[in-house]
Amino acid sequence: MDHRVPNRTIVLFGNSAAVQFGHDNILLGEAQKYLKNAEEISRIVSEKRKLPDHQISVITMIDLHETELYLDSVNPLIDQIVNEHEIHAFIFVVQLGQFTDAKKMAIEWLQRVFGERVLQFVIILFTYEEEERDSIKDDLKKNTILQPLLKKCGGRHHTCSKIMNNQSEMSELMKKIDHLFIENKQKCYTSGMYKVQLRERQNLPKSESDQETKENTNFIAKTLCLGSYLQSEKEDRQLDDEDNRKADYTFQTDKRRKQMAEEQRDEMAKEIATEDKGLQQKFKQLIQRLHLESSLSYKLRAADVLQLTAHSLQSHESCAEEKLVQTFIQKLLIMDYRARYINKESLKMDNIHRRHNNSSEDEDEASDDIFKDSCFSNQGKIQTDPVHSMDVQMAVFHCADSFLKQLMVTKLSQCQYALPLLVPDPFTQHIEFPLWTFRQINKSWKTFSDTDKIFGKSQPICKAETPMVCFFRFGSVSSSKSQLMNSLINEKHNTFFHRNCPGSSRTRVLMDGVVEIAWYCPSGKNTDIFTECVAFCNLHGDAGDHEKQLQILNEMSSVNVVLLPQLERNDKSATKIQNLYRDRKPLICLLTENDSTVIKMRKGKYKIGLKDRNQSDVSEELRRAINDCLSISSSESSSIFRLEDVSKHSDIRVDEDDDEDCKMAKEAAQQMMRLLKNKDLTKIKESFLPCQGKLWHQWCQTNKELHRPQGNELEREISRKQTDKKKIRELQHESKMSEFMKCFIKEMNLHAANKNIYFLKWLGILLDEHTSVELSALHHKYDNKWSSILKLKENNEKSEQLKSEQTELEEISQELQGATFGLEHILREIGQIYESCSSVKKNKKCLQIHFSSLPSLAAEMMISGFPLELMDGDAAHVPVIWISAVLDELIRKLGDQRVFVLSVLGIQSSGKSTMLNAMFGLQFAVSAGRCTRGAFMQLVRVTGEIKAQLKFDYILVVDTEGLRALELAGRSTRHHDNEMATFVVGLGNLTLINIFGENPSEMQDILQIVVQAFLRMKKVRLNPSCMFVHQNVSDITAGEKNMEVRRRLLEKLDEMTKLAAKEEVCDAERFKNVINFDVQNDVKYFSQLWEGSPPMAPPNPNYCENVQDLKKTILSHASKSDGMMLKYLKQRIQDLWEALLNERFVFSFRNCLEISAYKKLETKYSKWTWSLRSAMLETENKLHNKIENETIHEVEETHLQRELKEKSGEVKKSMLEFFEKDIDKEILIQWKTSFEIKIKELQENIVRETKRKLNEILQQRDLKKKIEAQKTHHENTLFEKSKIFALKFKDKANDEETLKKEFDCFWEECVKKIITDTPQIKDIDILRDLKELLSDIYKSAPVDRKRASRDIFLVPNFSDYVQLKKSSGKKGTVINFYRGAKDWLGFSLSKEDETRIKTLITDVAHQTDKMIMSYNIAKMGYNKSYIQKVTDYIMTRVTEHQQGPVNYVLNIQFFMDLALSIFKKANEKFTDQHKMFRKANDPLLYLETKKEEYFSIFQKYCLGAASTAIFGEIICQKLKDPIEQSVYKNTARDLADEIKTNCESLNGNRSKLEKHILKTLAEEENFDMDMNYIKNPRDHFMRFIRAEVSQYITDKFSVSVRPKMMKNIKLLQEKIMNAAHESTEHVQVNSGDVDLWLKCFTQKLSEMLIFSERDLSGVNHDDFDDVNLIEDVISKELPAVIYDISSKFNRVSFEVNLEHKDRPDEILIGHLCQCCWVQCPFCAAICTNTIEDHEGDHCVSFHRVNGLNGTYYRDTTNLSTQICTTAVASSDLSFYPNESDELVLWRDYRTAGPHFANWCITPDVSELPYWKWFVCRFQKVLEKHYNKTFQESGKIPDKWREYTKQEAIESLDKYI
Repeated sequence: MDHRVPNRTIVLFGNSAAVQFGHDNILLGEAQKYLKNAEEISRIVSEKRKLPDHQISVITMIDLHETELYLDSVNPLIDQIVNEHEIHAFIFVVQLGQFTDAKKMAIEWLQRVFGERVLQFVIILFTYEEEERDSIKDDLKKNTILQPLLKKCGGRHHTCSKIMNNQSEMSELMKKIDHLFIENKQKCYTSGMYKVQLRERQNLPKSESDQETKENTNFIAKTLCLGSYLQSEKEDRQLDDEDNRKADYTFQTDKRRKQMAEEQRDEMAKEIATEDKGLQQKFKQLIQRLHLESSLSYKLRAADVLQLTAHSLQSHESCAEEKLVQTFIQKLLIMDYRARYINKESLKMDNIHRRHNNSSEDEDEASDDIFKDSCFSNQGKIQTDPVHSMDVQMAVFHCADSFLKQLMVTKLSQCQYALPLLVPDPFTQHIEFPLWTFRQINKSWKTFSDTDKIFGKSQPICKAETPMVCFFRFGSVSSSKSQLMNSLINEKHNTFFHRNCPGSSRTRVLMDGVVEIAWYCPSGKNTDIFTECVAFCNLHGDAGDHEKQLQILNEMSSVNVVLLPQLERNDKSATKIQNLYRDRKPLICLLTENDSTVIKMRKGKYKIGLKDRNQSDVSEELRRAINDCLSISSSESSSIFRLEDVSKHSDIRVDEDDDEDCKMAKEAAQQMMRLLKNKDLTKIKESFLPCQGKLWHQWCQTNKELHRPQGNELEREISRKQTDKKKIRELQHESKMSEFMKCFIKEMNLHAANKNIYFLKWLGILLDEHTSVELSALHHKYDNKWSSILKLKENNEKSEQLKSEQTELEEISQELQGATFGLEHILREIGQIYESCSSVKKNKKCLQIHFSSLPSLAAEMMISGFPLELMDGDAAHVPVIWISAVLDELIRKLGDQRVFVLSVLGIQSSGKSTMLNAMFGLQFAVSAGRCTRGAFMQLVRVTGEIKAQLKFDYILVVDTEGLRALELAGRSTRHHDNEMATFVVGLGNLTLINIFGENPSEMQDILQIVVQAFLRMKKVRLNPSCMFVHQNVSDITAGEKNMEVRRRLLEKLDEMTKLAAKEEVCDAERFKNVINFDVQNDVKYFSQLWEGSPPMAPPNPNYCENVQDLKKTILSHASKSDGMMLKYLKQRIQDLWEALLNERFVFSFRNCLEISAYKKLETKYSKWTWSLRSAMLETENKLHNKIENETIHEVEETHLQRELKEKSGEVKKSMLEFFEKDIDKEILIQWKTSFEIKIKELQENIVRETKRKLNEILQQRDLKKKIEAQKTHHENTLFEKSKIFALKFKDKANDEETLKKEFDCFWEECVKKIITDTPQIKDIDILRDLKELLSDIYKSAPVDRKRASRDIFLVPNFSDYVQLKKSSGKKGTVINFYRGAKDWLGFSLSKEDETRIKTLITDVAHQTDKMIMSYNIAKMGYNKSYIQKVTDYIMTRVTEHQQGPVNYVLNIQFFMDLALSIFKKANEKFTDQHKMFRKANDPLLYLETKKEEYFSIFQKYCLGAASTAIFGEIICQKLKDPIEQSVYKNTARDLADEIKTNCESLNGNRSKLEKHILKTLAEEENFDMDMNYIKNPRDHFMRFIRAEVSQYITDKFSVSVRPKMMKNIKLLQEKIMNAAHESTEHVQVNSGDVDLWLKCFTQKLSEMLIFSERDLSGVNHDDFDDVNLIEDVISKELPAVIYDISSKFNRVSFEVNLEHKDRPDEILIGHLCQCCWVQCPFCAAICTNTIEDHEGDHCVSFHRVNGLNGTYYRDTTNLSTQICTTAVASSDLSFYPNESDELVLWRDYRTAGPHFANWCITPDVSELPYWKWFVCRFQKVLEKHYNKTFQESGKIPDKWREYTKQEAIESLDKYI
């Protein structure tokens, strides 16, 4: 947007009939409200329009001359226009066809209002209807009425259509305006011109004025115009003698009168012009010197000065002029009253002008004469006077927006400075009353009641009714009026700035005519100067020059004090002084040229001489005189001053009325306050804010109980609590919304930010006014009652009276809590409306907007600088849903900004909020009656160069309620304080610990609370820092004493650390063990806040310095921190509060930020490991081919490492970028080293594993040489025989049928002979072989042969497989008897033993699966010894298990079932691989596939083809299988990579994979699959991955899989052709033969194909000599081979033609299943860590219902409904670990044994719908499966049955 000042400003006036408003109207636009009614007119606003080459401001005054406005109404409008704009042209709009004499009235009105000179700026704009377009010029010439008018306006006119939509007409008009501007010598109509004619009106003689008034009245009556103020042209009138005597002068003739009037007018114009020009010029120069030019147009905003900048950190006692404004504001914000006393840096001595002296420096010094005038000459002075301090203040005031003005005045009041009451505009001299700036000021004082008892009063200063003493000065006096006033109010503080103050100068620009006001507030002591609060007003400058101010003050004052040289009749101000004397109001005259003591002239009239008198004596006399006058004024009921009443005076502008936004906001706030009228304040929140009262408190209590469950029926109790919470939310939602809240939401939603700020401030002001009186009375009542109780306690009373008094005190406390009503309560209600709507998922009735918009209102408030309640102080609860939503809105509006959280802790009323407000200019409540409750947060923006240094965008300041709060007396304060301290310490990057006083021993409890909070943070790996602030320290300069206090503080902290460590059960001896703390730099000492005794004491400058120093230290700490993102802040708040609700903070804390970051790291880790695995797979494939081709004979690790080096470098680079640049880098850094080690270890493991596999291939290559040699021998034998056989049929080469018949006979005979020599490979049956093997081994074993084997992976428990071990000795006999009874009766294994056996089964199955894969049956064939090896391994593992620390043995049936179950699972693998082996190696099957190839060769030999050509064709045929194999393998690898990237379920970490598995299980509702997942998670994961890959291949075969296969086969074709061509060239260069060609050819293909010279070893090629022909044949025949292979590409062949280990699903299983599979000892949930054998505890996203794992209650058949995370939240629930009879508390589960100790189960009472739905859905099947029931103690809660499948599935996104 272009913010430049528009090129031209024009005023349009005339009649609305002459124009047609509308969207197309270029100048006027849409229709505007006509100015017909005076009440409707408050401001005329210019409209911005843009024309080609011009920007214009259009001021519409159309129809204004026809209104009924008189000058007293129109003057402010005109003032506003001319003061805000310099006008280039006045456009008189008139419709030509309707022009009459009446229409000329508009011009006359313009002259009367703006003066004669306005005519030189007028252009007449004649408008026409469209049908008049052609005749307009002729009409102009014919109309004779127009000529005088045109002549009057210099002939300037223009024509255009009424709609004003013609661009060319408008452009021409702009040219004429430009020309007019040049004609007027580039001058505009200004406010100075307007004021000249305005002054003329005011100075007219009375007779003329009266006459003119009469004439104007007649004129208005006739024309309905505004009236004229120019002199009439009528005949002379005869004045009577009395009038002639009273008149200042008379006129004898009309000519003489006009002449004198003209002369007077000219002189006046010159005087005003000179005066105004001089003042304006000085003001502009001042503004330039202070660098405030831009702030005149674009006001300084409060938001700008409250930002944290580099300058705001500096402490300046002096500065250059250009920094004066910044320094003044910065000091004022921290309440440093020295803001007015800033030294201006002067020129260096080198630059000071020295008197010019023609004589040389060594001239005789005697010639110099000190008494010469020249020695004191000012000639040649080059320095200007320094800027006056008050000019700095007032310049900022004039350049500030209304909010900054209010902030300034509030801070000035806090500094005990006088405040601007009446302020003349520096341009127009119009007087403004800045009432708005006083609105936030409250004054407190103490006075005596009628019974002489002291009582306190606290009131908004605008409402306070006090006497007012006004001070005026007439003429020039030697004494300082302001200094004299200071001696009355506060002798030690310059309340009013005077000439002798630092920063004063001879030149003062902006203070003349300013009225300042200050209040004296008594303290209720005998030393009080006045016993009542008294207002003192000070009119700056000569009162005789400021009549309006004098008049206003005189009307409102109780006592007038006049300062003047002498009482003389001939003084120019004698009349004014005489009037003051004659007035009934008391008057005190202070005479600077008189030396008399006080003289009482008459009642209430005093005079006091000042000349040569002692200042103290004068002050004392003046005090007594004023007190005497005030008593007279009081007895006579003279006027009582109230600040608001100043606005009732006419001819002054009131800022609140002048600002439309402020005015509307005030009306809206008042409308809301009317709703509270006559309501009981203590009940007001209950009726108007129902959501936050009892219902909210009940919800909070229920929520806390929910998080701290007790009893045995835990899940049912939790379900009841959750239902109760939901019902409360429904009641909140159904509660009727008050009109008060409707109004608030409506107002906040309707308007822009600026209007809303006004509205919020007004509402806060009015609410404070509404509640202050009653709150003050309640506090007084509370204090009295508390005093009574203390007296009773002192007397050791334990009577009923004491109890009664304490009950009454509690009731008063409740009333106080109910009567406190502010903006925070309204926002709290909105928060509860939002939370209730979110809970029931629908909008509230009567809510005008959707509830989702409510957080936006609060976010806007925070951005605008208002604090937001973080913790509800009444309910002691954090509304997490509301706070999270507001922070989400902040992120949406500001972006995810980085914040540094600064929190504060300390006892109540220790000055925490005051310190924060002073430090950052915040708005936390600080008055004694409004102590902070709960916690509030407020944003402070960081800008400029400091932002780059600090690395964050905002400081989030968290203010808290005081610890040991009196309001909580009698309640559990310790727990509440612990909760609060832990919360804010955990939230803050830095916490300020505020200590009141020097002695930390008084803070023992508080220090222990704080230390305990930091200890908790250490235990949960949060690392905040802290600083201690000692407030109210009397002497902070004594260094030794300072060191002593520090030493004592550190000792106390160490002592508290030991105590806290015991409570938190951890080892810590010193505070430094808990937190990094520097006692030298992290402890600050603050002076007392006030410099003297309140209420008149100003803030202590030392305190302000301390604040500034603390701010620097805080930001020094902050510069070492990265803060946290807003989204992390939101999560941190949730985590902290959730942990605090669970009571045991450390045990319960779940750092979701860390969890989220770790999940992200796991996902990255998965990608990095996949990248390494994928690269190694490619290397493995190449080396595999080379091994098969016998081009390498050993594999070295170093070679593999070199192959992986490039990819490893990429991974390292990616890791480095991730850890350094990721948004969570501060959290992730803790795992950087460990993950670098893991990646390194993984790389080493991949290399070792690859080497192992390749070495196996090397070994297998040697083992299968015989098979391959035999196979090659068969092929070569057939080739040679067919070649010889073909020679017999050369003459029948063209008879294909005969050839085919003969070849078939030949082929059948040869194959028959080969089969006879080679045994056929038969089908296998591994289960039959296994049973035979087991039968042979265990013939004598007591195996139950009738019993069918069971799938051991699905059995519910293993009790049937075990027997208890026998013990020796006497004790053993007893134990054996007991165990024998158990064996006979039957028993159940302990949970731990069940888990051990389960782990054994899972691991054995996994390892045997790897063994089976290593046998490579597809290449090596099947051997029964494989069965033997696997069963031997199983037996070994079972034996080792039994020999371990277990008290049972596994029977033979266990081994049998385990072996059978494993081989049943492996049967398919065995069978598939054997089929592949048989297909490749069974002569009958293999040769059958080659028959067509050999017939082709046979046929070509018959046809006489060259041997070389046939050899080329043989090569192509030999390449067919390797090509096919390579294409399938490469495609599988490429496809695995694509699936890992694109398949939603497989493209993340293990947790994401599990989420998709659970969703699939829920959707399919297959119980057997569910139990397989629960009992055999690894197996289920593998099945799921295979199913997903299979489905992906099916879905994507045509669009992805086949294209990949085609791409790979084409690539191979190219490489083969390249290899053939390069081999031919090699042979030609080296003069080689076919052998060399073949060697070169196979070597070039050795990496990509399993193809070597060995494959052609039986083919005789001695007669082959043309290698070019071989290349040609290959190029001709290879495409056919490629086509033949590719034509068979289909979905089935893809999987059939791949070895098991090369399938994409197996590749992905190898990657995704290399993770932790340890299961929870309670519910069997799987640890979600991506890394196998990881460090640290096992954990899982969410646990299951224990009954799913078969867990039941001891001595019952009832399956358990416990969930681990809720059970550990209980304080009294227990379980039996293993077979022990000793109960262990769930919350102490880690003590139950090593199997439990390495699990982290965080308390969580979330709903977890998934497994609850599952239990209800499969209840009957589960009961049947485990032969137990969900009854009695295991009864399923009714709440669980309400969950739907959809809710269960959706919940997975929340919890995983």
